[in-house]
Amino acid sequence: MSIAPPASAQRAVPLAQRSLAPDLARGLMLLLIALAHAHMYLSGHQPGFRGYALDGGPVDRVVAGIQILLVDGRALPMFAALFGYGLVQLTNRQSAAGRSWPQIRRVLRARSLWLLAFGFCHALLLFFGDILGAYGLVGLVLVGFIRRTDRAVLWAAGVGLVLHVIVLALFGLLTVFAEKGDTPAATADPLEATVMRLIGWSAMTPTYFAVSVVPAFLLGIWAARRRLLDEPGPHRALLSRIATIGVGLAIVGGLPLMLVDTRLWTPAAAISVPAYVLHSLTGIAGGLGYAALIGLIVERMHRRNGRRSMTTGWVTTALAACGQWSLTCYLLQSVIFVAVFAPYAGGLGAHVGDAAASGIAVVTWSTTVLLAALLAPGGRRGPAEAALRRLTYGSVR
Repeated sequence: MSIAPPASAQRAVPLAQRSLAPDLARGLMLLLIALAHAHMYLSGHQPGFRGYALDGGPVDRVVAGIQILLVDGRALPMFAALFGYGLVQLTNRQSAAGRSWPQIRRVLRARSLWLLAFGFCHALLLFFGDILGAYGLVGLVLVGFIRRTDRAVLWAAGVGLVLHVIVLALFGLLTVFAEKGDTPAATADPLEATVMRLIGWSAMTPTYFAVSVVPAFLLGIWAARRRLLDEPGPHRALLSRIATIGVGLAIVGGLPLMLVDTRLWTPAAAISVPAYVLHSLTGIAGGLGYAALIGLIVERMHRRNGRRSMTTGWVTTALAACGQWSLTCYLLQSVIFVAVFAPYAGGLGAHVGDAAASGIAVVTWSTTVLLAALLAPGGRRGPAEAALRRLTYGSVR
């Protein structure tokens, strides 16, 4: 007979006691997620490697170029690193409550399994590019690395990078040579769009998305062991190096694909596909660099001993609240995008370009930040977070 976990192990960490840097990183990361996803709901244009319209106007191309350099392929690994970081934090809390590793592992696997289920529902109802399923799948398969040595974690991350390159090269070739057909975003029949979303999600989750998640997920575990974001002060020099090198590599590595997808350069596939791979590979460094940069910002805030202006304090609190509600806000973004862009809903996806889609993404993200800021300070959890917690602990009783 299984034993219910102790109440202290099930109890959520009070919001006031949570580490600021991870929540702030998640809140800001959701802006990048919104920007990276909004243009994927558009239709009626020939897309490039990253899904931006190759026939867009000058403003659309400028927006696409900036996002290819700074957003696309950078938000996913940042969130993946924070996911690995968060699992270590959860493990530490469970261990402090007196739970054994087998008990903790059951909790982590149950949480990952339910996250995979959330991803399935997300793809079924809203968005083929769901990333929750990939996080759940990786959490199920790689949960044991939380207990492995640093050497094993770093070796596995290196293997993950090799697999990442191989899978990205194959997807790049498919982008160049595969016949272009209708996408879920262009399908007016809701039932047909649902089937297309599930097919795309089922193919991409265990391949493209999962392989993209693995390296950053493992490096997030490594970082959490050192409490880089929980205690950024003692790690200021390391965080500075990660931020500088990571963001720098992402920008330099993203330049060739930015030129290709904005039609400033039209090389042969033998060059454009490696440019696509390089963009995604250096995006892992960029995602880690962004997380480190946020850690440095929080460290500076701590050194100022709270002598911040009221505006800065409110903004920080609102962004952190969004991070605390990250699962709810992520799903809410998709609800709004479907309502605005889908042919069977608002229908705007066939009438606007990449620049307008990004503007709508910023408004959408701002709305979720405001919602979280208004509701989270009272101690209220996001509905998706609360549901995930209930399902997780109900599964391990």
